[in-house]
Amino acid sequence: MKTLQSDLFSQSVCWCQNVVDGVQLRVYVQPNAKTTEAAGEFNGTLKIRLNAPPLEGKANKALRAWLAERLSVPHHAVHLETGHSSRYKQIRVTAVGLDAKVVRTAFSGSP
Repeated sequence: MKTLQSDLFSQSVCWCQNVVDGVQLRVYVQPNAKTTEAAGEFNGTLKIRLNAPPLEGKANKALRAWLAERLSVPHHAVHLETGHSSRYKQIRVTAVGLDAKVVRTAFSGSP
């Protein structure tokens, strides 16, 4: 992943919010990318370039797996709430100790 500018992930960005049992993310997915990586903010979402086709749920499965790995949580902790067939998705990550600040940090630096 490319090193992202920290100003893309300011505290005022609304793509990541704390919820009772973890965090809720709003992402924009660009499937069929050369590599999977976070690409900064896009229209109030976290843009993720995904190296997976948008067919038969493959992109959603790859997205959940990548987020789980990136946030160091089990795969079952990443829930796709809305956007199953859309590029805009809402995701809930349930994990003790996970908050918006931790998530922003995970996506603001190098892999």
